[in-house]
Amino acid sequence: MSKRTLSWAAALRDLKADRIVRSSVREERLRSSAGLRGTPPVPLSVWRGTSGRRYVVVVHRLDQPDLVADHAAVVLAVRRDAEGQSSLVAIRACEPGDPGYLGWLAACAQRGAAELHAYRLAETAADRRAIAADLVLPIETPSAEARR
Repeated sequence: MSKRTLSWAAALRDLKADRIVRSSVREERLRSSAGLRGTPPVPLSVWRGTSGRRYVVVVHRLDQPDLVADHAAVVLAVRRDAEGQSSLVAIRACEPGDPGYLGWLAACAQRGAAELHAYRLAETAADRRAIAADLVLPIETPSAEARR
């Protein structure tokens, strides 16, 4: 049996650092829709916001410009690297028939977006704006120690 001394301060610091890492905005892929029988499965994914809330989204190709023609949504423009890891290009809280959507879509395509992820369960425009804000990574400011 090994006699090691546990530094509680170090353990608590590591737990806090782990919580900070886990609180970043990220995609958590769903595997449950792949085994559905019958109609082709709807491509779903999940994004976790800075609050820890999960948002189930429907994945669309980038070439679907009528995505918000009739229904409001929070739309995430996503690019993937060679390993399939996703990164957010931009987020937009859209109302039905959003007039600036096509320009935003073109700008996202120029920035490398390959997919659109649509979250449609927000009932009000204020809810959609709050969700879009939750899915934006906070801007890191240098700590007091780093500024010295």
